Amino acid sequence: MQTAVKKLVIAGGGTAGWMAAALLKKVFTDSLAIELVESEDIGIIGVGEATIPPIQIFNQYLGLDEKEFLRETKATIKLAIKFENWRVQGESYYHTFGAPGATMGVTNFQHYWLRAKELGLAESLWDFDLNYLCCEQGKFNKIKTPNPVYDMPYAYHFDSALYGKYLRKLAEQAGVVRTEGMIEAVKQHAETGFVQALQLKDGREIAGDLFIDCTGLRGLLIRKTLAVPYEHWDHYLPANSALAVPTERFEHTLPNTRSIAHSAGWQWRIPLTHRNGNGIVYSSSYLSDDQAYQTLMNNLDSKALAEPKKISFETGRTTEQWHKNVVAVGLSSGFLEPLESTSIHLIQSAIVRLMKMFPNRGISEAQVAAYNAESKDEFETIRDFIILHYHVNQRDDSDFWRDMRQMAIPHRLEQKLALFTETAAIFNDANDIFRDSSWLQVMLGQGIVPKDYHAAARSYSKDLLLELMQNIRHAKQQPLQKLTGHDQFLDLYTRA
Repeated sequence: MQTAVKKLVIAGGGTAGWMAAALLKKVFTDSLAIELVESEDIGIIGVGEATIPPIQIFNQYLGLDEKEFLRETKATIKLAIKFENWRVQGESYYHTFGAPGATMGVTNFQHYWLRAKELGLAESLWDFDLNYLCCEQGKFNKIKTPNPVYDMPYAYHFDSALYGKYLRKLAEQAGVVRTEGMIEAVKQHAETGFVQALQLKDGREIAGDLFIDCTGLRGLLIRKTLAVPYEHWDHYLPANSALAVPTERFEHTLPNTRSIAHSAGWQWRIPLTHRNGNGIVYSSSYLSDDQAYQTLMNNLDSKALAEPKKISFETGRTTEQWHKNVVAVGLSSGFLEPLESTSIHLIQSAIVRLMKMFPNRGISEAQVAAYNAESKDEFETIRDFIILHYHVNQRDDSDFWRDMRQMAIPHRLEQKLALFTETAAIFNDANDIFRDSSWLQVMLGQGIVPKDYHAAARSYSKDLLLELMQNIRHAKQQPLQKLTGHDQFLDLYTRA
């Protein structure tokens, strides 16, 4: 529809709504009027407390001061996720944001490491990962050096409700108009079906040219009004429920998330500076709400500050996340359980994608098609990465884990697993946010041992290869003595 977009209306606030408002106002300033409609009477999910490193790019573009951001959102540093009991009970591994090892020759580090293991190397892959070493010692600091051996990518744990409030303040200062009100109806053009206005309970109408649906799992505009179908993925990911509860903070704050597998799902533990976030994700087909409640409450590390909050969801995606003049952002666009902390990133990538393809002179079919194709790819690659954790397991203590091991998996994931199992190689998909090191750590952590490695790894003699491995390991350990504890870093860094 070739109508210039001069007014953008965001339906719903929360993290998704205010991230969209803040970024798009920053980009388009006075050329685009933005109005956000939300109601204090509608609660938000508000449990997305862990992130991945691209959140730094988002914050930097907005011009956020990192120290102020950490204070305002009660944030801590996140270097990794520790997966406990996922392959078998009593065993753990890390998925860090770092890349184990260093650049060697013409192929990836894991090939050289695999050959070195064959030659007698005792160290695990993670012994060559600075993020892992810092997690194990509870340390963090910023390392200022151009040497990539000392790269230590990080993200944050933060209170997402506080993050939304923080961005709201900045967005309103920049000129975003916030309207308090409950949406009662959505008015559409009689012929095109395009949304024309949101009608509030008090009779006011909020008109616009383009609408962003941030109404959460309701999908008020994209699903209920425009009737865009929802593609269900419960045959791959049967978890459909969660219980979330805040607890008192620990004296010592870990620089990593914990993901602890149970009989029919998993439990998260996320450290903030004012409390801890806890919850359990589970499948109601295998575990009752009462059983999930008892599992969660019996496995808390500190005193609960409230009763657990129940969240029900349908894993999957809205098949067209941009339809007519409505773009779904956040939970209205789909739901993937927060196993790899992708919820807030999916909000970020949706907004950035819209920014890049923004319909200044009107909505075109080419824009919409390109947007939806990228969104589909991104959701599916994250889905496959999450399936990997469940499918490749060796647990035999419940029907849930046996069924997950035996289920049919997407073809793309099947190919990745086959390639890595046979050759230790990993191929990237263009819109996959998880790169080689992420897939490597989870596949190894879940117990896949490649049968072979790249021939280039044989180009070094035994003695030289083992010497190089020890040199890399010592280099990774070198900064540890100078790094402060995680809590000490937060205290010193965030002082006003």
